[in-house]
Amino acid sequence: MADQSVVVAALFAQPWLAAAAISCAVAAGLWARAASRTIRAVRRIESPGGGAPVTSDATGLARAAFDKDLHNAILYAVLTVGLGVASLSKSAWFELPLLAVTVPVVVSIRFAPRFFDEGRLAENRALLERRAEEVLAQEELAPRQWAARLAPEELPPIDGFELGRVYEPGTGMMAGDFYDVYATDKSRLAVVIGDVAGHGIEPSITAFQVKYLLRNFLSQYRDPAQALEELNKVLSLTGRPEDLVSVCVAVFDTEAATIRHASAGHPAAWLWQDSEMRALRSTGPLLTLDPNASYYSRELPLTPGDLLLLYTDGLAEARSGGQLFGEDRIAGIIRRDPGQDATTLAKVLLEAARDFAAAPLSDDVAILAVRRT
Repeated sequence: MADQSVVVAALFAQPWLAAAAISCAVAAGLWARAASRTIRAVRRIESPGGGAPVTSDATGLARAAFDKDLHNAILYAVLTVGLGVASLSKSAWFELPLLAVTVPVVVSIRFAPRFFDEGRLAENRALLERRAEEVLAQEELAPRQWAARLAPEELPPIDGFELGRVYEPGTGMMAGDFYDVYATDKSRLAVVIGDVAGHGIEPSITAFQVKYLLRNFLSQYRDPAQALEELNKVLSLTGRPEDLVSVCVAVFDTEAATIRHASAGHPAAWLWQDSEMRALRSTGPLLTLDPNASYYSRELPLTPGDLLLLYTDGLAEARSGGQLFGEDRIAGIIRRDPGQDATTLAKVLLEAARDFAAAPLSDDVAILAVRRT
């Protein structure tokens, strides 16, 4: 070890400067490697796929990164040479090469405004990217929030009734299916389910409008058919003609012990009553087809244990090849165990449709199950 120290001392008058030179050489190599990577990135950005060069903020930022990497590599290379030469002797003349460091220092001062501009460009780009991420997050969240208004996850507790629901969004960005369950007075419970044709924001807005207009009309008219007629007139005058709407309404009257049902072109609801299945089919055309359309309602007796199942067409129209899940399968599943929990029944129906299709359902599916206890 002593011999090695003597050799080092003989070679370098100032060994500490030699050690610093070696460190600078390593740093210069690292910055040079970084510069080679960034210049390759610049070339790829400027000529994507061999096409015409493009200019953009990304190109400017990549070139700025290359300039800085190259500048640092040169600075450390000059330091390596200067410190290496200075380490050979204690003479002041050998330290003169260190003055070469002033060259990259002057370059830094000269181009400082450019570096500041590039820093602001990077900051602005980061801000734009953050805003873009926020917009994307909002766009992703908006359909879920909208669907929660049209088809809420929680139904209000209603004395004397057991309620179950399930909702499965399809492949569209915005939902057109909706449902509603609420008491119109102390003895009447309104149950509504509907579907607006199409996908996207416009059908969703129409669904929202229909849901809350119908609340207003059902509070004014005891007959759901009359409420549908008034709703049809309003939609025909103010809505879009391409927004065809199907709606099914059932009003449970515990005081009169009746169910009044009316449907505007909606798939058949199923009523389990007296150990039998009964299909409650449409009592008028789709809304907006004819502003002067007539609707009628059916009145049925209401007894404890009666179960009403309503759903949108995404359930019955689940496909397996050329076959549809269909009404008969829905009725068969209810008939097998009509006494099971209402929420469980809704989930069983949805799972059966998924299994039948053996693929994600392409259309929205909403299911409501209501039992008189």
